[in-house]
Amino acid sequence: MSVETKTVSVTAADGGVFSAYLALPEAGRGPGLIVLQEIFGVNGYLREVAERYAEEGYVAIAPDLFWRIEPGIELGYSEAEIRAAFEFRRRFDPDQAIKDVADTVRGLRAMDECNGRVGAVGFCLGGMLAYLTAARCNIDAAVSYYGVGIEERLNEAGAIRCPIALHFGERDGLVPAAAREAIAAAFADREQVEIYLYPGADHAFSNSSRPSYDRFAASLAHSRTLGLLRGVIGPRFDLNALWERHAGLEFEAHDADATMATMVDEPYVNHVPTMTGGVGQRELHRFYRNHFIPRLPKDTKIVPVSRTIGPDRLVDEILLCFTHDTEIDFLLPGIPPTGRYVEIPTVAIVQFRGGKLAHEHIHWDQATALVQIGLLDPKKLPVAGRETADKLRDETRPSNTMMRRWKDSAAKG
Repeated sequence: MSVETKTVSVTAADGGVFSAYLALPEAGRGPGLIVLQEIFGVNGYLREVAERYAEEGYVAIAPDLFWRIEPGIELGYSEAEIRAAFEFRRRFDPDQAIKDVADTVRGLRAMDECNGRVGAVGFCLGGMLAYLTAARCNIDAAVSYYGVGIEERLNEAGAIRCPIALHFGERDGLVPAAAREAIAAAFADREQVEIYLYPGADHAFSNSSRPSYDRFAASLAHSRTLGLLRGVIGPRFDLNALWERHAGLEFEAHDADATMATMVDEPYVNHVPTMTGGVGQRELHRFYRNHFIPRLPKDTKIVPVSRTIGPDRLVDEILLCFTHDTEIDFLLPGIPPTGRYVEIPTVAIVQFRGGKLAHEHIHWDQATALVQIGLLDPKKLPVAGRETADKLRDETRPSNTMMRRWKDSAAKG
């Protein structure tokens, strides 16, 4: 996905000039998003964050908020760099920084690339700054990740009028339970405030460059962040149409090249029961071209059951129906065709990044497939064949038929 990046200058109200990292979306224009730094400056990780939000359709800008101490601070996460970062934090003036953020907001809104709507997202120190930006600057939405010190500034909570989300890790010693409880109490009656706690997650759980990174917590938090931002400032993508086009190119057009064009530069697909699919354009193209599209049975049919669409994910519940007339590499690898008809309840969880697919997790019960082609005996194991599809179609079919003790509980209620 094409993202243009560059360094721009922002003029402060008091006459100074500081730099900011700007990432532009493929469309060239969109809502603005201020990306607020950790105590490590506008480093590689923060630039990656800005670029990812640009892929999601935002004009993302990360201002250098340490410039009044020393311009261009860019630290990593070694012990020495962490000590240096805390020294910069000690010398940092959050109140002056928010004035610089306000100047960044004004500059961003003035850009031709920005459609006028602006949000803010920040991490650690930036999480606290995102909170203050919502209170003091004229922005439309804000998101705070493990903001340190918010509980000390709750006197400003009443000034926040825009929607805001706050993400916290359960094990975060820098934002302990007492701080989180105080924050939650301050916003208890505020419908536009979303507060999320991630079990087992530590501070900086969203930072993929640090040992505390929690992939699943980060992914969930990102989806929730996009849910708030898309609902308030956009941009909005038709995920239903994107998914329909992708699936049509696979199952109808049988075009591997066009299928890959609907995906991001580094996508992945995981058919969970058989661990088939691929990671990256090259491997996934090989999979689609040689092992998925040409190995689909001739009468393959998809019966929609339900579809749930979120800000960046789609969950499709379907029945996958086919006659086993070919070796199906992705679903029944190594099994010669049996000629049997099969119906499999299947769920696809599809994540999008902006207007393209990022990954797919495809789940089904492999046992029901093996029963239907005659490789598992349902009389010896707690598995079922086509009955699983029949019950999905009609929930009134008998339940608990595998449970020998089911009849024993009838009198117990």
